[in-house]
Amino acid sequence: MSCDPHAGRLLSVLAAAIPPGGRILELGTGVGLGLAWIVAGLDERADVAVHSVEMDTAAAGVSATADWPAWVTLHVGDALQLLPTLGQFDLIFADAQGGKTEGLDLTLAALAPGGQLLVDDMFEQPDNPVHRAVWPAIQAVRQRLLGDPSLMVAELDYGTGMVLCTRRSSALGTRPPA
Repeated sequence: MSCDPHAGRLLSVLAAAIPPGGRILELGTGVGLGLAWIVAGLDERADVAVHSVEMDTAAAGVSATADWPAWVTLHVGDALQLLPTLGQFDLIFADAQGGKTEGLDLTLAALAPGGQLLVDDMFEQPDNPVHRAVWPAIQAVRQRLLGDPSLMVAELDYGTGMVLCTRRSSALGTRPPA
């Protein structure tokens, strides 16, 4: 599945707000649609490093044929193995099973203080057999994010359903009343 246009527009907005020298990570490059939204949001900026991880070699091959700016790095491999080696990021788009429904703790560990995490496909999609199969894991992701005191979390009733999180600068933080 490609990046939903709603998620793509939000990615562009979030990418445009990345501080100078910032870093962005996309988990699940696919054929590069989400990555294109990120690059569009950054416009001509060359001060942001963008990393995108794709496990499927065929999809990664399609994405690699695009004319990406020099500050974009494509990684082909398992996100769960790569995440601990990539450092911390100011924006992470978790759009693949690896790093979202599996290894969410690795993704959260890669989120810098003040960094934002966008997770999409959070609405139930009963007509989609792939999504239906992972629905219990999606619900667990939602609960994990909503219950994490180190995150400020907003559920967005937008597109395929999204959760947007910001890592608090203080690891402990406090949660506002529900």
